Amino acid sequence: MIWVEVSRDPLPLVDVAAWAIDPACGGLNIFCGTVRDHSDGRPGVVCLEYEAYTEQVEPRLAALAEAACSRWPGLGRVALLHRVGTLAVGEMSVVVAVSAPHRREAFEASSWCIDTLKATVPIWKREVWEGGSDWGLCTHDLTEVADLAEGP
Repeated sequence: MIWVEVSRDPLPLVDVAAWAIDPACGGLNIFCGTVRDHSDGRPGVVCLEYEAYTEQVEPRLAALAEAACSRWPGLGRVALLHRVGTLAVGEMSVVVAVSAPHRREAFEASSWCIDTLKATVPIWKREVWEGGSDWGLCTHDLTEVADLAEGP
């Protein structure tokens, strides 16, 4: 089962954790990305502003989750949720939850999902810090999920 979502509202971590538990799976890995107070060369970050190509975000998240299920056939549930809008330091910007029969697959799939999400989903962040604002330094060209979907 797959849950993908892009939202302006705070991410429902407790609901994601409860949903991701699968009776056939003994491993559940949840990754939460939060806004931190600094970036390379940009001390004093006060917020991040996330923008998205909304028509493409959920289809790409779904394709990513399906690709994870193909790479790790035993996965039980995969949740990929991302926020857009202005987020303060400490707020969650992304949640990835993966349940699998064993911990290794849960860890590997979760790590692959967040890395692939950052490379394939059209969401960009603008950093606002004490000295100004600009797009995040890790902004990059997007890759297609299918280009990253081959074996573990």
